Amino acid sequence: MAITKSAKKAHRASLKKRVFNIRRKRALTSTTKTVKKLVAAGETKEAVTSLPAAFKAIDKAAKRGIIKKNTASRKKSRLAKAIARTAA
Repeated sequence: MAITKSAKKAHRASLKKRVFNIRRKRALTSTTKTVKKLVAAGETKEAVTSLPAAFKAIDKAAKRGIIKKNTASRKKSRLAKAIARTAA
């Protein structure tokens, strides 16, 4: 456990940040899962309409440092490619 006063404060801050990080990551996974499920079900129009929400969640996670920039780019690319495969 933290001993110094500054270490205790840093620990409290990290616990608060953890809540936001978990919330952001949960939003990321839930939106991408919905798009993937729609693609798997063959519902292309619904997947296309839910794609901007997934992109927004991915971009926010990358902006806050929850996932890296290239990871975000890869996720967005794969989602878009999956939708394009079902549309064609």
